[in-house]
Amino acid sequence: MPMPDNPDYAARLQIDYPENLDKLTTFFRIIWIIPIAIILGLISQAGQTVTNTLNQNGEIVKTTQQTAGGIAAGLVVATALMIIFRQRYPRWWFDFSRELTRFGARVSAYLFLLTDQYPSTEAEQSVHLEIDYPDVKSDLNRWLPIVKCLLAIPHYIVLAFLFVAAILVAIGAWFAILITGRYPRSFFDFIVGVFRWSLRVDAYAFLLVTDRYPPFSLQ
Repeated sequence: MPMPDNPDYAARLQIDYPENLDKLTTFFRIIWIIPIAIILGLISQAGQTVTNTLNQNGEIVKTTQQTAGGIAAGLVVATALMIIFRQRYPRWWFDFSRELTRFGARVSAYLFLLTDQYPSTEAEQSVHLEIDYPDVKSDLNRWLPIVKCLLAIPHYIVLAFLFVAAILVAIGAWFAILITGRYPRSFFDFIVGVFRWSLRVDAYAFLLVTDRYPPFSLQ
């Protein structure tokens, strides 16, 4: 499957356009995605820790604290430290991060109605995502991981608005699919473009596979 334009960028995404979509699975999508979304969340998302303590009056007080749980979050920090202090990016770390990113992309594509295929934990399906393995010593500045998250702040702001727009577009596509069985092509291309933009930012700021600043582009 050919990748989209900009083939020299370290992270690339293409999703096959579906000619026809099932109206029944589309109608119940928000329910049917729950099991696989829970699995993805257990691996990659933050959690909460609830601590019971006693106050001065002897009453039990519950304190909820956000934790940076999840394998993915820890791997980002570990990878940054390896690049900074050892100038190495262990290949199996990269392979795990890439496959987790691919899995997340399949779940997102299913949630946003871009495919009827229930997300696989292994098979590529209709979501084609490629990330290049970096040569750390020649391709990456060892100190840049310290500031990449800050440098990417403009992208976070733009993507926040784009994802709100993508949700609204997906809602419009939901009605269109229920009526016609087809995903409006312009809606489809916009949402895939948002995902592609987000992937490039992740490759730069979190996967740490490239020092090339992500373009402000849906293409």
